[in-house]
Amino acid sequence: MLHIFVDPAQMQGDLLYVTGRDVNHIKNVLRMKPGDEISVRTGQDEREYRYGIEEFTDSEVVCRLRFVKESDVELPVKVYLFQGLPKSDKMDLIVQKAVELGAAEIIPVQMRRSVAKLEGAKIAKKTQRWQTIAESAAKQSRRAVVPLVREPMTMEEAVRFAKENTQTRLLPYELQEEDGSTRELIEKIKEGSSVSIFIGPEGGFEPGEVELAKAAGILPISLGRRILRTETAALVVLSWLIYRFETC
Repeated sequence: MLHIFVDPAQMQGDLLYVTGRDVNHIKNVLRMKPGDEISVRTGQDEREYRYGIEEFTDSEVVCRLRFVKESDVELPVKVYLFQGLPKSDKMDLIVQKAVELGAAEIIPVQMRRSVAKLEGAKIAKKTQRWQTIAESAAKQSRRAVVPLVREPMTMEEAVRFAKENTQTRLLPYELQEEDGSTRELIEKIKEGSSVSIFIGPEGGFEPGEVELAKAAGILPISLGRRILRTETAALVVLSWLIYRFETC
């Protein structure tokens, strides 16, 4: 079933007026017909609205509300992913998969060992690209919200943001010993809390960055006995949280 996000202003009584790129997708790509059903979210709550297509105009798809249901597709913790900027287009994959796995916000971080450097007009252009990828991934995975991709921060800005906005702050670090503390920290996370995850770029964190993070209450953890690529590390932690909160 098609899953789209709309502005609440497009909902008028029992009717929904779909506009923009979704019109072409519904009419010409999927070739949907009157009577077909679509799943709609506003991105502002966890309600899923089911509409049936009524008619097509040149610029709109007019739909009528059939029913509304509450859903629990979101992780019960709010995860902020602070991702050290990687090379090439790896960030595209990281954004896509992090959204599928439940991240609430994604913050690119210009770390000292980041090869990629974003400056000037490139910042806005890249951020918009990543936000578009996040929206597409949210639709595909039937998220209730579209996660926000923020403009890149420095490590200092990221650490300060995490300290001010999250309760649990974790930093996977290849030099952290596997001593059982990682499992303990994950199990202590409570529903309704917020979690920061800091991931280094290809070259990892510089020791000074780790010390900066630790001074702000960001705790180093181990991801196991193997060294993971930067595009894998965040997905491992998100998968742990899914297991922690969504499995019996």
